[in-house]
Amino acid sequence: MNKPAFQLAGTVIAAALIASGCVSTGEFDKVQADKNQLEQQTRELQSQRRALEEQKTALERQQGSLRAELEALARQKAQLETSNQQTKSQYDGLVRNLTEEVKKGQLQVRQFKDMLTVEVAEQLFFDSGRATLKEQGKAVLSKVGEALKGYEDKVIRVVGHTDNVPISTAQFPSNWELSAARATTVVRFLQSAGVAPERLTASGRGEYSPVASNDDTEGRRKNRRIEITLVDRSLAQEVQSSGAK
Repeated sequence: MNKPAFQLAGTVIAAALIASGCVSTGEFDKVQADKNQLEQQTRELQSQRRALEEQKTALERQQGSLRAELEALARQKAQLETSNQQTKSQYDGLVRNLTEEVKKGQLQVRQFKDMLTVEVAEQLFFDSGRATLKEQGKAVLSKVGEALKGYEDKVIRVVGHTDNVPISTAQFPSNWELSAARATTVVRFLQSAGVAPERLTASGRGEYSPVASNDDTEGRRKNRRIEITLVDRSLAQEVQSSGAK
């Protein structure tokens, strides 16, 4: 029997029951109302169940994403710890290789995060106002070059610095040119000592990155320096890419 026929039969039977006096019209309406209410409640409960199931699925996805993020953070932490340990080992190794020069005060080795810097006083490498490497400086720089060769994962950045005493010659119109020429001289020497040229960069900062006051002789002496910094290739490439944008 199809649904319309079934409904018609139900209506006929209900009418017959009412007509025969078995069920009053009021009682039938109440039963029908209760039935409708139950059906409505059933639909609402089913809708709530679907909504809860959807929330459960969404929470499970979110939980999975959070778990993946935690695992990624744990991997990054392990990589950073390994990198820090490697950097510390490299720092210790560089200091050991240059212990004699450090003890003599000819240079300083400093560590900052993932960078290592060898800082050399200007007077060890160059005469005042000149960019020709002195013999004494060549001897020290040769040892520095040998120590740097082992760090194939690093880019070697050489930066020249001066004090704020003006210079104005045909060769060096300002401290910019002098500091850049000195950095280039060091880079060329390191290349001749066997350091791969693609690992080397040279730049001059002139008087504009002092580490001490230029108001006294000692401060100006500290500011006249050459910085040789080892930088991770990935960091150097990232900086280069950012600058190209």
